[in-house]
Amino acid sequence: MPDRTKCYLCGSTEHTIRPGKVRDDENLKVYQCLSCGLVFLSRSALADEFYEQSGMHGSEPQPVDEWLRETDWDDERRFRLLSHQMTNRDILDYGCGAGGYLIKARTKARCVMGIELEERLHEHFKKNGLSVFKSISELPPSQRFDLITAFHVIEHLQDPAATLKQLASKLKEGGGIVIEVPSSADALLTLYQSIPFSEFTYWSCHLYLFNASNLPLLAKKANLKLDYIKHTQRYPLSNHLYWLAMGKPGGHKQWGFIDSDELGRAYEAQLSALGKTDTLIAGLSL
Repeated sequence: MPDRTKCYLCGSTEHTIRPGKVRDDENLKVYQCLSCGLVFLSRSALADEFYEQSGMHGSEPQPVDEWLRETDWDDERRFRLLSHQMTNRDILDYGCGAGGYLIKARTKARCVMGIELEERLHEHFKKNGLSVFKSISELPPSQRFDLITAFHVIEHLQDPAATLKQLASKLKEGGGIVIEVPSSADALLTLYQSIPFSEFTYWSCHLYLFNASNLPLLAKKANLKLDYIKHTQRYPLSNHLYWLAMGKPGGHKQWGFIDSDELGRAYEAQLSALGKTDTLIAGLSL
């Protein structure tokens, strides 16, 4: 496989190699564009079949009920963030995973639909009365949406701007797209410079890592208006301290007694002010 060295966003071929390694393929390089700061892997996108056959989950895919329990905190966070936009609205979640967010969203929305490649999930969707399709092209042709979301999906795509254009074609007038992506400016990488984290967080499925400065370039490439960028910290202080002390993930489970709502808000606010959160949320519109 030839190395990809041209920046997807700005076209520059000037880059540096980021410290760390790709946890599931040490032959891959992690580049950072010297012009716009995009972080990208030296590989092309994985085939749809990889996602269809639960490739993201390794040799033993997680049971769906367990998956829903483990991701409920993220589903609830996203639901709370966007619930004011859902009442009696039509919602689409692109790359909806096990559908936890959609199950919550349908308590307020008029209509919820999803798009998900993973084949084993579609029987689960049927049992739970969720309308989920395998591609944008399979959606009902006349269906349009007030809100389209894509949580930790865009970074998997070879051409995310092209997909955003497709999604935008499914928006109603005045509708919007909300994307959530991991940030290349994550404090564990750029502030604390945790070597164990830099050898864990990069993954062959994540082709790109964006930051707050280059997300506007993605919006422009997709011919969309960037309405806002929000810095969000998914993982709490306990997780960061555990990485720094133990060099391992899971600190929010092992040392969760450190955390509180007040501390979490304060830590997120401080990391946001520094531009060092682990996650970015962007609002896009036509």
